[in-house]
Amino acid sequence: MKKGIAILGSTGSIGKQALEIVSIFPSRLRVAAFAAKDEVDLIVEQVKKFQPRLISVLNDDVKQKVEAKLAGVKVEIVTGLDGLIKVATVADAKTVVVAIPGSLALTAVLEAVKLKKDIALATKEVLVAAGDIFMNEAKAAGIKVFPIDSEHSAIAQCLRGEDRKTIKKIILTASGGPFLKTPAEKLAQMTAKEALKHPTWKMGPKITIDSASLMNKGFEVIEAHHLFGLDYAQIEVIIHPESVIHSMVEFSDGSIKAQLGAPDMRVPIQYALLEEERQANHWGRLDFGKVPSMTFQKPDKVKFPCLEFAYEAGKKGGTLPAVLNAANEEAVSQFLKGKFNFDQIPVKIKAVMDQHQNKEAPSLADILAADNWARTALV
Repeated sequence: MKKGIAILGSTGSIGKQALEIVSIFPSRLRVAAFAAKDEVDLIVEQVKKFQPRLISVLNDDVKQKVEAKLAGVKVEIVTGLDGLIKVATVADAKTVVVAIPGSLALTAVLEAVKLKKDIALATKEVLVAAGDIFMNEAKAAGIKVFPIDSEHSAIAQCLRGEDRKTIKKIILTASGGPFLKTPAEKLAQMTAKEALKHPTWKMGPKITIDSASLMNKGFEVIEAHHLFGLDYAQIEVIIHPESVIHSMVEFSDGSIKAQLGAPDMRVPIQYALLEEERQANHWGRLDFGKVPSMTFQKPDKVKFPCLEFAYEAGKKGGTLPAVLNAANEEAVSQFLKGKFNFDQIPVKIKAVMDQHQNKEAPSLADILAADNWARTALV
């Protein structure tokens, strides 16, 4: 029987690759619904190819344009946050792929969890902003959470068959981004065009900038804390520019397990959608003959302070992680619009964090309020 999936963010990098997986395993997977933004031609193409019964788009204007190009095609089109929730909770989807950057998907994902839908999670902000709430709801619902991030997928694979009590620490690898070798004093000159030139991974613009600042890795630290129930002292970050080792786990006896592979997001996406069942790889494989060396170095927390901001926010908890996330999202958006250069991203974020009055044990309403406050506080 085919498993129905709903995709939040079908026109983004992760969403498009998830649809590739569906194309390769048509006897196993089908698209029940998807949510997109305003990429009219691509949305129309995806509807015609995958035939979902329900889609959500940004607003009524986009809806009208899509409807005009889908004349005669049977599909329900909804809009806005309500539409997003409708896609996330569609009855015939067993798994919801969460691939919308930012906190937009938070409410919809929690509604999906309440209906006992498994979550294939790519959106970092769900766990960063509301990790305690999400994990508590997931536990109460008895659902499975499949991480799509290559790093967390790697950790999950390393932990299969292991006693969690024997974990000494996990080691998240980071490519270091495009500015790894750029002198700190030159970061003030770096523009969005330069920051978007990631040396290893092909990703969307927001996550690419987060990779350049190491905020992406900071978010992954917070995610790992929630996904694997580990103290922040047990989560280490190491720079590994070759991106061959996707992450590692060290155990109490000193043994270290690592998951290696070609840097291709379709591998962890396939692993998640097929519920950790290993099937044939239809893309590139790792060829050790073409890997002249594997190098490692500790992250420069002075040059890339966003990583330390994430540890700080994660340890303090409350509404501070949501503020960190929202301030970063707004700072990256402004940076991509050319309003300031790269070195100002951490400066802007820290200013917002320092202004925030943290609220412990927040409700979802508190988190959303903190998110909104942080966006208006960033100047």
